[in-house]
Amino acid sequence: MKQLKRFIHYYKPYQGLFYLDMFCALVLSGIDLVFPVLVRYLMSDVYEKKPPNMLELILITGGALLVLYILRYFCQKFITSWGHIMGARMEADMRRDLFTHLQELPFSFYDNSNTGKLMSRLTNDLFDISELAHHGPEDIFISIMKILGAVAIMLFMDVRLTLIILGVTVVIILFTAFFNIRMRSVFAKNREKIALVNAQIQDSLTGIRVVKSFSNEAIEAAKFEDGNRQFLDTKAESYHLMGTFFSGSSFLQGVLYLSVLVVGGIFLWQNSINTADMVTYILYINVFLNPIDRLVNFTEQFQRGMTGFTRFLEILDTQPDIKDRPGAVALQNVKGDIVFENVSFSYEGTSQVLNHINLTIKAGQNIALVGPSGGGKTTFCSLIPRFYEVDEGRILVDGTDIRDIRLSSLRGSIGMVQQDVYLFNGTVRDNILYGRPSATDEDIIKAAKLANAHDFIMELENGYNTYVGERGVKLSGGQKQRISIARAFLKNPPVLILDEATSALDNESERLVQQSLKELAKGRTTLVIAHRLSTIQNADCIVVLTANGIEETGTHAQLMQKGGVYASLHSESVKLR
Repeated sequence: MKQLKRFIHYYKPYQGLFYLDMFCALVLSGIDLVFPVLVRYLMSDVYEKKPPNMLELILITGGALLVLYILRYFCQKFITSWGHIMGARMEADMRRDLFTHLQELPFSFYDNSNTGKLMSRLTNDLFDISELAHHGPEDIFISIMKILGAVAIMLFMDVRLTLIILGVTVVIILFTAFFNIRMRSVFAKNREKIALVNAQIQDSLTGIRVVKSFSNEAIEAAKFEDGNRQFLDTKAESYHLMGTFFSGSSFLQGVLYLSVLVVGGIFLWQNSINTADMVTYILYINVFLNPIDRLVNFTEQFQRGMTGFTRFLEILDTQPDIKDRPGAVALQNVKGDIVFENVSFSYEGTSQVLNHINLTIKAGQNIALVGPSGGGKTTFCSLIPRFYEVDEGRILVDGTDIRDIRLSSLRGSIGMVQQDVYLFNGTVRDNILYGRPSATDEDIIKAAKLANAHDFIMELENGYNTYVGERGVKLSGGQKQRISIARAFLKNPPVLILDEATSALDNESERLVQQSLKELAKGRTTLVIAHRLSTIQNADCIVVLTANGIEETGTHAQLMQKGGVYASLHSESVKLR
């Protein structure tokens, strides 16, 4: 019931459209109920009695029926078109809410989620919502109106025959309820299996270059076939169930017809009812069976739609563990002082990555983070913009606990250039503009020049309007890196985090970009993660992070003189060069 209430909530913006749709459904039901009454009138009072004004009565009745069917045409058209549009709008609202909520969830959620499965929730799981939103209330309303109306009129004509019809109807209802329960679990399995297929497709297509480079197309095809076969098996199971359900419903409806024909024939033989009433009864069986068919179809539709809605709510009810505290403040005139106080952190299900870290970074300092892989350098930097929440301790920016700062303000003050560059499937201009959407073309060009990207951009086919392809596939690694650096330049943040930002550049490009980064770093707090130790020798402070925590801090000269972990890493770096 809670889920149903939340589903009904999505009708609220479209109440006017909904009530108009229900009014048209009411008119539709009324017209269908009136038709057999008019037929009975013509048969018993006109065709059989043949009054003097018979032709006039036939024409008047025919004219009335024509007007009713014209009205029915417009009502049906409204229901079919605008009713479906209402359902589609509700589906779009749900998809918007889900996408917006996904944007709010932290990195930890995506660490444990598959992109293909999430896309399935956004698309496949909501496909049947539109049909349910439109046909659900309408089918129930029309069915109830027709059934109640038909039963009332049939009871008026013959109570005994009507009670027999109702007895068979009870059997149909029980039969439907039984299969309703069984179909719900099968449809849920269908959703899960198609999500697995989508995940496999997304994984294979995203990594298509790796697949082809290892000639592993056959392996990917086998993995896909496995998921595809599982989905087919659950579909086959659902179709077997549906086959039994629909054929059983059809059989019981046949029994209903048979009961009326046999029992009604006996009553006719006994002169308990007249021929006109018998014909009217048969017509009302059609009126009566139509809503039952609707309810049977609605049962399947309801299961499909609510199964998708349940999976939709599973994500919507996932609460972000990183959000603004009540009373969170915006950063003003950011200086860039950063303090780690006894900070510990571990990813879910893993051992501790950072253990009781204490570090003070003064505004404007250039801090380099070095150490072996797995030492927690990237994690250290990810905690500052609250991509993850610390387990113990706290992080301060300008003396304020970052948990007391609005996320938008905190992250708006931090610029990041990551090792794994992500470019959106748009133009070069769009990707640079992502750093500051309100920037002008002059600002974009200035940022590109600072990142040493302007010259190669102008050599592209359409310059800044060149499409980069999915994930920037049309550009080289160095070009993508420089565009991401230009994006950071455009943002112009007080705090800058460079996660091996020059790792994909050749020596000449690296030299030019390092000059630009040095210029950008002036007056800003800068944290640099680097494997190439030659690029951070001029850092104000080098922090050596290992699995044991902060092993060493100091300038390049101090650490080399100490002859510890940094000196060892540096000597290895020189050998590799």
